Amino acid sequence: MTGAQTAESSKGGTADGGTVNTVLGPVPADDLGNVAVHEALLSVVPGAEHAFDVTMDRAEIFEALAGKLAEFRDRGGRTIVDSTGMFHGRDVRLYEALSRSTGVHIVASTGMGPEEMLGGYFLTPQTNPPTPWPAEKFADLFTKEITEGMVVPSVERRGAAGLVATAATCAGMTATDESLFRGAARTALATGVPVSIRYGNDAVHDLDVVLDEKLPADRVVVGGLDRRDAVAAGAPLEIARRGAYVAIDHVGLNDDGAHITDRERAALVLDLVAAGHGERILLSGNAIGVARGRPAYDLPFGHVLSAFVPLLRSLGLGDEDARRIVAGNPRDLLTVR
Repeated sequence: MTGAQTAESSKGGTADGGTVNTVLGPVPADDLGNVAVHEALLSVVPGAEHAFDVTMDRAEIFEALAGKLAEFRDRGGRTIVDSTGMFHGRDVRLYEALSRSTGVHIVASTGMGPEEMLGGYFLTPQTNPPTPWPAEKFADLFTKEITEGMVVPSVERRGAAGLVATAATCAGMTATDESLFRGAARTALATGVPVSIRYGNDAVHDLDVVLDEKLPADRVVVGGLDRRDAVAAGAPLEIARRGAYVAIDHVGLNDDGAHITDRERAALVLDLVAAGHGERILLSGNAIGVARGRPAYDLPFGHVLSAFVPLLRSLGLGDEDARRIVAGNPRDLLTVR
């Protein structure tokens, strides 16, 4: 996939004339090019800067990420989505500098979850007995990060988030997770940005919670659908039938029993295309650019473009479908409506 094979050459979609929120401001949707839709520039455990064994050298982190983004750009990438939400290390000022330096568009996200990753502030309002935050409070929090800018500790807002990302507890959606999902959906309805959900133990059920808020299915991406449990349950095909985006977003992960392999991912992509759902497929690697206090995952951001798309083509995926999957589909998803 070359840099010239961008969203401008992908067929179909609804993004013409629209814009996408990046850390440097709105950009024309047709300028996104090839997109990595679910990555993490930073993954930092809260409080890592105070740990004796964790180094938070910003110049070192900048150089590492700039090198990885430049490699992504050289492999044909144009836009990267940092879909980790509010509390996994998001650094808006750093992302601004990286985007200016490398020329890669960076779409940052608001949102949080699952429940186990939230602090007590969000879980125990002063009620008797304590109850989870209601969906409307989460919606207000996330919406302000889009309409007023993302919070930069501790007194400033910068840039508009381009995505609302949330996740459910792996064992199954909790009451707090449901509030998060409903709040994310209400934010999407109010602001026009899409929602990215990572399901707990039932992808279709968790999608239905979001759709119950009257959010159109084509404003939702369901992540982690290359998990073995999702594939075994037929969730990718069912979610595509409902009109939501199917994120096959652990491309490159071949030694983890919880996920299918790249060969199996390729077969899943081809099956979805054959069933008429090529316009609902998204690909990404779930790579981590820099990790501090969390496990590293040093997969190149450009792995989908340099390795997986050629695999798909070798197995019979046409050029038009390939361009649609890596450029046209994410363009349509990310366009503010």
